[in-house]
Amino acid sequence: MMANRSRRLRKKLRVDEFQEMGFDISFNFPVGTAEETIDAVVDALIDEVVEPRKLAFAGSGHLAWEGMICTQQLGKCTEEDRAVVKSWLEGKGMEAVVVTELFDLWYGEPA
Repeated sequence: MMANRSRRLRKKLRVDEFQEMGFDISFNFPVGTAEETIDAVVDALIDEVVEPRKLAFAGSGHLAWEGMICTQQLGKCTEEDRAVVKSWLEGKGMEAVVVTELFDLWYGEPA
């Protein structure tokens, strides 16, 4: 049975229209990739994919990167966002690209 919650409570609980969905990513640069190339590719990921789609990326790495993608504003990433990120990384020659299913950023539950 679904609870009848006020808008204020739904917002506080981050549920229903206030639910935030995102996904994790991981990828590897080929062994021996130059520092400048790593910086350029990560910058390009942000400039060409993350910013234009109004997404945010929190991650770190050197040759092996891990991170999370979410929206810049309250909202939900889409299956299209997942596909674009995966395709872009693979197109740049990244190895072992993993893009998880969408999940609730507050509760860790799948979409």
